[in-house]
Amino acid sequence: MPELHQALSHIRQFTDLNPSVGLILGSGLSMLADLVHDPVSLETSTIPNYPPSTVEGHVGRLVFGSISGVSVVFVQGRLHVYEGHSVSNATFPVRLLSALGVRRLIVTNAAGGIHPDFKPGTLMWITDHINWTNMNPLIGSRKGSVARAGAGAGAAAQNESGNNYYDSEWTNRARAIGNKLGISTSSGTYLWTRGPSYETKAEIQAFKLIGADAVGMSTVPEVVQARACGMKVLGLSTITNLAAGLGDNELNHEEVLDVGRQVRSDLERLILALIAD
Repeated sequence: MPELHQALSHIRQFTDLNPSVGLILGSGLSMLADLVHDPVSLETSTIPNYPPSTVEGHVGRLVFGSISGVSVVFVQGRLHVYEGHSVSNATFPVRLLSALGVRRLIVTNAAGGIHPDFKPGTLMWITDHINWTNMNPLIGSRKGSVARAGAGAGAAAQNESGNNYYDSEWTNRARAIGNKLGISTSSGTYLWTRGPSYETKAEIQAFKLIGADAVGMSTVPEVVQARACGMKVLGLSTITNLAAGLGDNELNHEEVLDVGRQVRSDLERLILALIAD
């Protein structure tokens, strides 16, 4: 793909690092990139063909470096379909990470809590997801053409089956690491809505009925794209607010950013331990 080659050629003018782990940072979580040693930061606005990030709390930057001797790259400024990007453009960063050599991807997000036990500040490992948008970054691609090809399609079809988006072994290790650090975590199903409006009370009740534990406007297309690229994926939601109708306050983006700042210490310890694992 010429778009990827152009972006990759530009990045190689500034770093020859081949990161093995990538991290996509959700709303209010950009500060996690401060963990990187010997950072090389590139504004995504300077990278050819890289779509712009326009949401507050998403600065638009790639940060390369190392953590515990492991080469990493952080995506500060994820892309959302609700910004006007196509689902394919919104997942361009994932394809770029794959081209850079990333084989393990940690995806974080800020989410609204639906499960009655999830309060603001809860950290939830994503074990499954619900795609409420019916949008998929693989539509029109070779991967999309083999996803429904049946048993004869082999490994490619297996990767797109939806049964293994979130690596269970990695998630179990992550949960154990959290316990060892004394950081309480939960697990659950994340539901993706297109946004940009927050969900209605009736929608949240419907989502609860179909098994969603948290809701947000990102992550799922990135995870689908990452699995199509052969990456292992670990998903982590920070519950930043109770979903519509489940709390007393009006939903607002500043609340999301504030809770992200409050859980910074626990997230930093988790991320450091996960990468070193």
